[in-house]
Amino acid sequence: MKFGICNISMIPLRKEARHQSEMISQLLFGELYVILSEENDWTFIRNCNDNYEGWISKAQSRAISEESFHKLNNADVSLTADLVQLVTNETRKQGIIVTLGCSMPNLINNTFYIEDEKYTYHGTVMNRTPKASDKIRKEIIENAYVFINAPYLWGGRTPFGVDCSGFIQMIYHLSGVTLQRDAAKQADQGDLVHWVSEAIPGDLAFFDNQEGDITHVGMLLSNSRVIHASGKVRIDAIDHLGIFNEEVRRYSHKIRLIKRML
Repeated sequence: MKFGICNISMIPLRKEARHQSEMISQLLFGELYVILSEENDWTFIRNCNDNYEGWISKAQSRAISEESFHKLNNADVSLTADLVQLVTNETRKQGIIVTLGCSMPNLINNTFYIEDEKYTYHGTVMNRTPKASDKIRKEIIENAYVFINAPYLWGGRTPFGVDCSGFIQMIYHLSGVTLQRDAAKQADQGDLVHWVSEAIPGDLAFFDNQEGDITHVGMLLSNSRVIHASGKVRIDAIDHLGIFNEEVRRYSHKIRLIKRML
């Protein structure tokens, strides 16, 4: 088995082995992956952060040894707390732009190593020490507001482009809580909340289409307001019917269920 790490700002994860294929997710700097197969100029991988699978370009792949993989996979990881910041590869004398939520293993005095290459991070990091669930909820809500007005991007996971489930996954990830990548999979996690009136901030609301498939997710800020990525990351009204877009005066998403993750 082969292994790799994302050592650039972001790598598109594609559905098929071609650049024209849809982007289904993204690998962020510092995220590890397992190489499952290779085909011409493409590598089929599984992201160790959420077990999501897809194709990445070999030109963007950085292979690492099995020993290095296990060492990095078991390391304490710090997450970038700045919207945009710089990591310097001191060995190669090159700068790398990183965004919110990128990973840096074994960060000590703003320095870390990927195999024999030394890196320096120039910003602040997230405090991921264990906290009570109410404190985590507060932190997750604060994370969500950072993404306000981020443009919707299918497969995106950064403040410069994010889809509905990527947005939810990232704001939980920043506080040390792991969620699946897709809304339908996220809906399988957590405990059921039976009514919108019983929901508390931080709960997740899931929405389905006419076929009954869950296709959208948002986070409740209260039992009447929801933050979600639809066109952009925005705040709308919500009730027992679903999301009510006050700008166009109509319901945009039909509610299916509510889950409590903490």
